[in-house]
Amino acid sequence: MGVAVSDELGYTAQKIETIPIDETKYNFGMRPLKKVVRKYDPEGFVLGLPKNMNGTSGPSVARSKAYGERLKKKFGLPVYYSDERLTTVESNRVLIEEAGIHDRKKRKKVVDQMSAVLILQNYLDLHRKD
Repeated sequence: MGVAVSDELGYTAQKIETIPIDETKYNFGMRPLKKVVRKYDPEGFVLGLPKNMNGTSGPSVARSKAYGERLKKKFGLPVYYSDERLTTVESNRVLIEEAGIHDRKKRKKVVDQMSAVLILQNYLDLHRKD
């Protein structure tokens, strides 16, 4: 899971880290996420909502919402959702074209972080109160 935070004014998203999660082993990354919450003191969480390309919700959306409920219970912070369709595609494009990372293995290490930045930035842009 990629982790990003916004600046204090809520204008830009910056990557922080990737936290490994393995739902099959009930590893939801709560310990490292707790460290992030302590360090950055967020007002809430923004999770990607992995809708199908036609806009419908599938099992991935249910898992994302279940994870959001876990976060609410654990940290007592609100959880917001942002459509994440095409963020992985866009992340790979940015990493290739703008960062010059053509090696697939190298991109795989940072694609979740880049996707987290795009998801948060999209959310910030849609909810900005200028």
